Amino acid sequence: MDYVIEPPPQAFVAVAGETAVFPVRRIWCVGRNYADHAREMGADPTREPPFFFAKPADAVTAGGLLPFPSQTADLHHEIELVVAIGRAGRDIPVERALDHVYGYAVGLDMTRRDIQAEAKKLSRPWELAKGFDQSCPISAIVQAARIGHPDKGRIEVAVNGKVQQSGDLSQMIWSVPEAIAYLSRYVALAPGDLLMTGTPAGVSSVKPGDTLQGSCEGIGEIVVSYED
Repeated sequence: MDYVIEPPPQAFVAVAGETAVFPVRRIWCVGRNYADHAREMGADPTREPPFFFAKPADAVTAGGLLPFPSQTADLHHEIELVVAIGRAGRDIPVERALDHVYGYAVGLDMTRRDIQAEAKKLSRPWELAKGFDQSCPISAIVQAARIGHPDKGRIEVAVNGKVQQSGDLSQMIWSVPEAIAYLSRYVALAPGDLLMTGTPAGVSSVKPGDTLQGSCEGIGEIVVSYED
C-alpha cells in the first residue's frame, strides 16, 4: 500500500526471553480499581461498573532516562499490572477471558494531575493529563504460558528509594478476567491491545531528577529517571 506520508513507526513492548517484540495496538486503562486509591481520589470504592480511559499506543516507552513532561507542576506516578491481549474477542465471557491473554508486564500510568483536576472541574476530557508523550513506561512482557495468570502478588513503586505505593493484585475491585469481559462488551479486543488494571493507594508527585523503580511480584520491574 502506498501512503501520502511516511507511516509512523509501530509502537511495541519487549518480550522477556524473546528477540521478537509485542506490537501495541491500543492501550486501555481501568480507572479507580483499588479501593484505597479510590478513597484517596475522593471517590466511593463500591463495586460500581468499571470505567475505562485510553492512552495512545505511542505513549509506550521502555523507561530509562526521560525528559520531564511539559505543562505540569504536579506529575504523579501510578503503578499498574499490564495485561497484553494475544487473541481477539468481543463479548468475552468472564470464564474464558484469560484465554485471550498473551502475558503480563508492570507499567506506570504517568499523570499530569493538575491538568486532570482542572479537566474534572470543568467536565472536560482527560487526554492531555493521561495521553502525553512517554506517559506509559512498561517493562518487558512475561508470557502467561511461562507464569500463568497471577491474581495476587505485591505491586509497588519507590521514588528515590522510598516506597510510595504498595499493594497486592488481590486488592483489585475488578479482577483481570472481569475487566477484560466488561471492556469487550464495548470494543472488540484484538492482539496488540494492552490493559492497564488500576493502581493502589499512595500516588504522589514526581519532580525533575527523581528516579522511580516499580515492580510487580513474579512479573518484573520498570525504572524511570526524569532529567533534572
